[in-house]
Amino acid sequence: MKKLLAGLLPALLVVAACGGGGTTSESGGEVKEVTLTLNWYPYGEHAPFYYGVKQGIYEKHGIKLKIQAGQGSGKTVTATGAGQTDFGWADTSALATAVEQGVPAKSIGVFLQTTPASVQFFTDKNIKKPEDLKGKSVATTAGDALTKTFPAFLKQNGMQESDVSIQNIDPAGKMAAVISNRTDVLLGFASDQGPTIKEKSGKDVGYLRFSEFGLNYFSNGLLTSKTMLQKDPELVKKMVAATQEAWEASEKAPEAAAESMKGAAEQLPSPTVVLEQFKTTLTLLHTDATKDKAPGVNTVDDWKKTIETFQKTGIIKEASEPSAYWEESVAPKG
Repeated sequence: MKKLLAGLLPALLVVAACGGGGTTSESGGEVKEVTLTLNWYPYGEHAPFYYGVKQGIYEKHGIKLKIQAGQGSGKTVTATGAGQTDFGWADTSALATAVEQGVPAKSIGVFLQTTPASVQFFTDKNIKKPEDLKGKSVATTAGDALTKTFPAFLKQNGMQESDVSIQNIDPAGKMAAVISNRTDVLLGFASDQGPTIKEKSGKDVGYLRFSEFGLNYFSNGLLTSKTMLQKDPELVKKMVAATQEAWEASEKAPEAAAESMKGAAEQLPSPTVVLEQFKTTLTLLHTDATKDKAPGVNTVDDWKKTIETFQKTGIIKEASEPSAYWEESVAPKG
């Protein structure tokens, strides 16, 4: 456990004073400084957080939100469990893996309920199905959620890791490697890298989406530490309510939400790509059981299906009840 918690996101997170002191809003209510660490560098999927800040939604709920870039879901989950950030935004597979290893973090609402995980490539590679990946070089990033789920994707489709050549590359380098043809494919979210690669190269990008080849599961969502849940459950409820409201508002105004990300990071894609990324993200928010519900509302049955998938494909060794991973008492309602 100590090894897991040591040395993760030091430069990124040391500057954050988690659960910082309060200030006063224009309306006179207390506003508490809160840190949120993303799964990755900012891209279109994260628009609701920036829109929520810009529209004053978080402040209305008593939160002064500081959004920080992440370095992969695995690191975000561990940093959240260690209390290095108040809240995290990370993939559920990474959360489940970390919980099994003893990291004290829990989901407080999964928003992306269909995984955007995919293999991405130029269409001229003529890759149509998982078997076409045999002998191909695959760019991935250590600590990324897909390093856990890609082996399960291969297994689900009758393959194994030795059928491909894995190359660990930094996040920006993955796209450059594909564009320069140094690797055949990359692992990423369909709502992330693909639109950027297409814009930079001028070439069409194809996808093998995990969800279309037998492997769907809960993806990114909001999480916090068990300590935070015990210490300040009211703050957790405020964060959940504000985030749900921000996603609802962004869903109604995708162009404005995407525009709110302007200047969020040096690595931010172009406005056209950010909007395309966010519109793709909006197609991932529900399962059949939650299609008429507000963003972030989960069901116990959907959690059980995700856990069963993780156990069956080897992402976790033992399946626990949803309550081991998800704190339903503070999760989004409605």
